[in-house]
Amino acid sequence: MSTTKNTDASGKGFEGFTEDERAAMKAHASELKKAARRGGKASAADGERDVLEKIAEMAEDDRVLAEAVHAIIRAAAPDLTPKTWYGMPAYAKNGSVVCFFKPAAKFKSRFATLDFNDGASLEDGAMWASAFALKELTPDAEARIAALVRQAAG
Repeated sequence: MSTTKNTDASGKGFEGFTEDERAAMKAHASELKKAARRGGKASAADGERDVLEKIAEMAEDDRVLAEAVHAIIRAAAPDLTPKTWYGMPAYAKNGSVVCFFKPAAKFKSRFATLDFNDGASLEDGAMWASAFALKELTPDAEARIAALVRQAAG
């Protein structure tokens, strides 16, 4: 089987998705299949369980941050529904992901992030941040996350 080599705008070759990107897509496909099997019987408890299982699988540094972020989000915006999204803990409103925790190990990054999708109400003028790097959680960082999540949830 041969690989098709595409060219991007810069003229450089593109060999396809990275191993990490393919793993994320496989995780998302698995999540969609699980949701289809659950059908209309899916509940918030199912999403909570899926998120906690995903957090438990993480490396220790990511797990500690993810557990704390999960607790902050659940307290700050209890109306957001936990679910997994591309293999990451995520929080949705009316089925659409508002924010998600991206562990550092997932894409071999030097820090984890808390990312916000288009559905997050974070607008602040002509430009605003939609992802925040997390190295440790101080009381100030916890308060900022809670405020951001409340704002994002609308």
